[in-house]
Parts: sequence; C-alpha cells; structure tokens
Amino acid sequence: MLTTIPVKSDTKRKLEAMKGKRTWDDFLEELSNTVRLGNRAKYRKRIERLLEMSSEEVRIRRWAREY
Repeated sequence: MLTTIPVKSDTKRKLEAMKGKRTWDDFLEELSNTVRLGNRAKYRKRIERLLEMSSEEVRIRRWAREY
C-alpha cells in the first residue's frame, strides 16, 4: 500500500536533494534508521551518566525534575 505525506515545498526540495537517486522508501527508511540510532546513542549516554552517579545524586535530580 502506498501513501502520500503532505510537506511544504521547501521541505520537499531539501529532502529531494538529500534523497538523490534512491527511492523515497529507501531514503526514508535510511533516514529513520539514522535518527533511531542517534536517539539510542543519546539515551545510552544518559544512562551511563546515571549509572556513574551515586544513588543520592539520582534521588536529588529526580526530586528536582518533579518541582
């Protein structure tokens, strides 16, 4: 099943330039994988920082985020 995604013409021009000769499906799949990997790396770093903290530091940060 094929669908359409409405985007502004400026956005489409930028995406077409990035897409090159690939199909839209291949391009968007690669783009989504890149974003997903970037998000995983970001969350991995955040978890590593939390693991390096003492439990008291984590408790204080959690409390500060709530208020």
